[in-house]
Amino acid sequence: MRPPKRLRKRRKKRAETSPAPTIRLNYFFAKKGNEEFLIDFLEAILKIDIEKIEIREEVNLEKLKNEEKGGRLDLQATLNDGIIVNIELQIKNEKNIEKRSLVYAAKTMSRETKVGTKYKDIKQVIMINILNYKMLPYEEYISETVTVLKEHREYEAVEGVKWYFIELPKFRKAKPDMNEKLNQWLAFIDDKDRGLIEMAEKKNKTIEKARVEMDYLTGDEELERLAELREKWAMDYDSGISDAREEGRTDGIKIAQKRMIKKLLKIKMPLEDIEKVSELSMEEILKIKEEINQEENIDN
Repeated sequence: MRPPKRLRKRRKKRAETSPAPTIRLNYFFAKKGNEEFLIDFLEAILKIDIEKIEIREEVNLEKLKNEEKGGRLDLQATLNDGIIVNIELQIKNEKNIEKRSLVYAAKTMSRETKVGTKYKDIKQVIMINILNYKMLPYEEYISETVTVLKEHREYEAVEGVKWYFIELPKFRKAKPDMNEKLNQWLAFIDDKDRGLIEMAEKKNKTIEKARVEMDYLTGDEELERLAELREKWAMDYDSGISDAREEGRTDGIKIAQKRMIKKLLKIKMPLEDIEKVSELSMEEILKIKEEINQEENIDN
């Protein structure tokens, strides 16, 4: 018997907003020894030759457990003579990508500017945002920002910070030229259209090699366990928010968090693991745990 239409739509939405792909991609691109894949992707989007790349902080499983935030990938690297690139892959539309990306860029530039640094020596910061939702009201799926003068649009006034926004839903609906390297990598990153992925692998030996490495990582039991925990948290969290709205509650986020913590405590999940699969600090978890205990004592 086929599930009800509403249930099918909910399952589809959960699959589309699963944080699991960000975990695998983060580990894949930041893994020591995989630099050639990141270089090939960045050369395609930035249209420059990259002679060397330094991943600012290698991502390991422990870092993913502690810092991955339910659907976002953040990866930073330094190219050639010091260009700093930050890549973020966001699965869910949190309605804040523009401001958050602006703050990230400002913080990155500030962190790199030491006391005594000359302005001419400040390196360019490039923010690459890969989005699993539509953001801009235009049909192009790749948008690059340029800061120009109002009366002279042909003149680029500021080159210190640049943003790229890649909207995957638009990429899926387009008919991308698979002879272009960037489209090949977007097919690999999106991982939705098997036909496009196969074309990308045939045309780009680096992507063919990348697929083998990704398949190997997908078989990593600890990585998959983390991905599954993140996915379960996201699904139950979204469900809690929906239930709270149906009940007419305005504090939906807090209610959803409390319900999820209560579920995880009932199955005796260690607090450290709860911290790893949620967006909450240990202090927040302990506070919710205390509130739950007080409520149960009142009921008894």
